[in-house]
Amino acid sequence: MSIRVTSSMMNTQLLSNLNRNNYSMNKMENQISTGRKINKPSDDPVGVTYALRYRSDLASNEQYQTSTDAAIGWLDTTDTNMAQATDVMHRIKDLTIQGATGTVPQAGLDAINQEIQELKAYLVDIGNMQIRGKYIFNGQQYDQAPYQLSDTVTDYAAINPDTAAVEYSIGDGVTFRMNTSGSEFFGTSTEPDNVFKLLDDLSAALASGDTAGVSAQLVNIESRTTKMLASQTEVGARTNRVELVQNRLTDGNLNLTTLQSKVEDADIASLLIQATSAQTIYQAALKSSAQIMSTSLMDYMR
Repeated sequence: MSIRVTSSMMNTQLLSNLNRNNYSMNKMENQISTGRKINKPSDDPVGVTYALRYRSDLASNEQYQTSTDAAIGWLDTTDTNMAQATDVMHRIKDLTIQGATGTVPQAGLDAINQEIQELKAYLVDIGNMQIRGKYIFNGQQYDQAPYQLSDTVTDYAAINPDTAAVEYSIGDGVTFRMNTSGSEFFGTSTEPDNVFKLLDDLSAALASGDTAGVSAQLVNIESRTTKMLASQTEVGARTNRVELVQNRLTDGNLNLTTLQSKVEDADIASLLIQATSAQTIYQAALKSSAQIMSTSLMDYMR
């Protein structure tokens, strides 16, 4: 049995096809203008899920990169100041050897003592060094200068800076200690090789012309210098680790960006070709439809 095709059916089918072509063109033009193939969730529900996941991972990655950048800055500052302190210790050793010879007159010993006092003040400055307003040698009490005299504390050798760890999050569930306490680097108040204690003892021996007392400090100077170098080595190892994490985060950021681009970004070259083809088809459909729909009963009665 044949099916009777009415003008209404033809009109409905024609409008449906034209609307579908027009929608397809509009969608492609929107993708071309925005540069994105997903402009609303309905464009690709599965792709939207992946895109949101990639965006979340990228945001986390950027936060971890910020943490590693801050950690590198802290560690570089620490390493630089430790190196300067170690150089000071080498100079102190040279001066101590000069003062322990027994051939230097008291005037010479006084001159050496004067330089020792200046070097001590310089070490105090290093101990109170800060980065972005945070004192690097005072643990979690980084808002306070560790080596600061007061009415109750009159000697730097009696000060014990905070030893608590300052940690940054550099990965998912990964924390990293950045700081080295002044108690570890310069010594605690109970250690005989506390840098400020040995300098006080050395200064007293120089002032009194006690060459034996001056010579006795060489052991403490060597001991403290060795501990300082060990701390500096540890900071170097931490720096290497953070740099490796930093490189991994950079690579991860590139990979996530690439994956996000594959999901969200439109292929402009391909879309331009498709849009041109769709426009040609749409124009042809309009033209042919105009010719077909213009036919009426009067055309057949002529």
